[in-house]
Amino acid sequence: MNRYSLWKYVLIVVALLFGVIYTVPNFFGESPAVQISSAKSTLKVEAAIAGRVDEILKQGSLPAESVAFDNSGAQPSVRARFASTDIQFKAKALLEKELNTDPSDPTYIVAFNLLPNTPQWLQSLHAFPMYLGLDLRGGVHFLMQVDIKAVLNKRLQGLQASVRSLLRDKNIRHSGISRSGDAIEISFRDADTRNKARSVLGELQELVLNDAGAGDDLKLVATLRPEALKQTQEDGVKQNISTLSKRVNELGVAEPLIQRQGADRIVVELPGVQDVSRAKDIIGRTATLEVRMVDESVVRGTEETSAIPFGSELFKIGKGAPVVLNKEPVLTGDYIANASASFDENHQPAVSIDLNGDGGRKMREATREKVGKNMAIVLFEKGKGEVLTVATIRSELGSRFQITGMGSPEAAGDLALLLRAGSLAAPMDIIEERTIGPQLGADNIKKGFDSVLYGFLAMAIFMVIYYQLFGFFSALALSVNVLLLVAVLSTLQVTLTLPGIAAIALALGMAIDSNVLINERIREELRAGNSPQAAIAAGFDRAWATILDSNVTTLIAGLALLIFGSGAIRGFAVVHCLGILTSMFSAVFFSRGMVNLWYGRKKRLTGLAIGQIWKPEGESLSTSGKASAKRGAK
Repeated sequence: MNRYSLWKYVLIVVALLFGVIYTVPNFFGESPAVQISSAKSTLKVEAAIAGRVDEILKQGSLPAESVAFDNSGAQPSVRARFASTDIQFKAKALLEKELNTDPSDPTYIVAFNLLPNTPQWLQSLHAFPMYLGLDLRGGVHFLMQVDIKAVLNKRLQGLQASVRSLLRDKNIRHSGISRSGDAIEISFRDADTRNKARSVLGELQELVLNDAGAGDDLKLVATLRPEALKQTQEDGVKQNISTLSKRVNELGVAEPLIQRQGADRIVVELPGVQDVSRAKDIIGRTATLEVRMVDESVVRGTEETSAIPFGSELFKIGKGAPVVLNKEPVLTGDYIANASASFDENHQPAVSIDLNGDGGRKMREATREKVGKNMAIVLFEKGKGEVLTVATIRSELGSRFQITGMGSPEAAGDLALLLRAGSLAAPMDIIEERTIGPQLGADNIKKGFDSVLYGFLAMAIFMVIYYQLFGFFSALALSVNVLLLVAVLSTLQVTLTLPGIAAIALALGMAIDSNVLINERIREELRAGNSPQAAIAAGFDRAWATILDSNVTTLIAGLALLIFGSGAIRGFAVVHCLGILTSMFSAVFFSRGMVNLWYGRKKRLTGLAIGQIWKPEGESLSTSGKASAKRGAK
């Protein structure tokens, strides 16, 4: 009746092993380290840099505990671990000096970092510690405000160009297109031409067209519809968030938080970042793309010695550099709808680029008479341009074209990533800056850990006193619940914050509630006169329905917080929902396994160590359930 199959005990053992293996890394701590990554979008860090870093450190008498090449993130990097923060600071200064010959234009970024001390055999099993949030690990917090006026201005500039192109394509003459505040004014000599223009510009559904002027000075005034204006602002903020996310992720910052706050603000949190100036540089690494024509008047190979023509400029950095390009761009990255790695007709790596409607029109006009000429794509970061590629125009290009000659699929993928990253929709200002020191984070961790520990001990002591051996089983199940919850959080690499620790404490209280229901149900069965074995079976079976109902309703509330919440609320909800699932396993499946292991093989069981059982009808109290068992046997 109360015996588990072998496979159930095997499952319990596997769950315990999983819990131990994936929980242990959280107790090894972290070591100070530096991370070396590329400061150039056209340059990737390779494994050979690790050897160079190790040699520089040895020559500087700053030995590293380990130097490793890491290719697991969005951007490859080299990480050197040190025994103390003093060596870490000295090593950073030395590496910056030796790796970057020009401090004003660094080739590599050397940033402070922290690396887990988890043994290699655990790392090979992908057992890593949980990420810690800003309130636990320390780091920097920025509140940034998007310049909404710049977003609108950029949108109106694009619409102004679209209006000009449409009227030119339809051969409709006008006497000028100008901006007046947030409106676009098109001037005409006569009413018939204005009416034709109104019909053509009706294709731009986001515009509201109104007549103005009189006599020979007739005007068509175009303004954005209110819903289009709102959507433009929404898209601008979203584009900035997307671009910031890609740039920060490329630099390997662990678990950054980039989210919207209000109508025009963005919160950026970088846990574990110790260098505030470096953090500002990270979030400031936003790029713009431009497509430019190569100045054919300068012979290739003589760019650095030839005179640069007026209206052109020399680029010395990047693939295909040095090269002289026209200053006037054909189009910018704003017109790129998508970029993906692909293969050309010869099955060689290439990048396929999709442009929006206006971009396709601009590209056709620019390349129609330039077949056989060279065209370059330039990435601008911090006002400095890097040539991503120089390609020959094989035919007139439109809304979709390919860049060939990439050399390898990896190079094609890297270029596609840079093209997709795009640029900021508008500039942003930092209106709030907050730094949380690692000492405050350590204090928060200690207080959070103590609250969970003391809460666990208080519940365990109460359960053992009140329910005796069954209370011990409940406390054991409670510890397994904590073990599994931390293991799952570590496996999923969930970011743990103070609200998450609060959710763990709440999960303990809810888990012990399930054991209380089971123990009280067993007491009721004993009180009703059932035998101890029957009471165990009926107690677990009948308590299961109540436990399931209570946990499902609580899970629904947790999922609502997860779906509709954000920030700290969402972090609380993740831990809360996972805690419900692990508590159902530990409180029912594991707890019954322990009871079956202890009592299941006893055929003549006369009592249970489950604490005092209150008996009606004036009977005395029992502390073992023996009276109930005997009465049920008569």
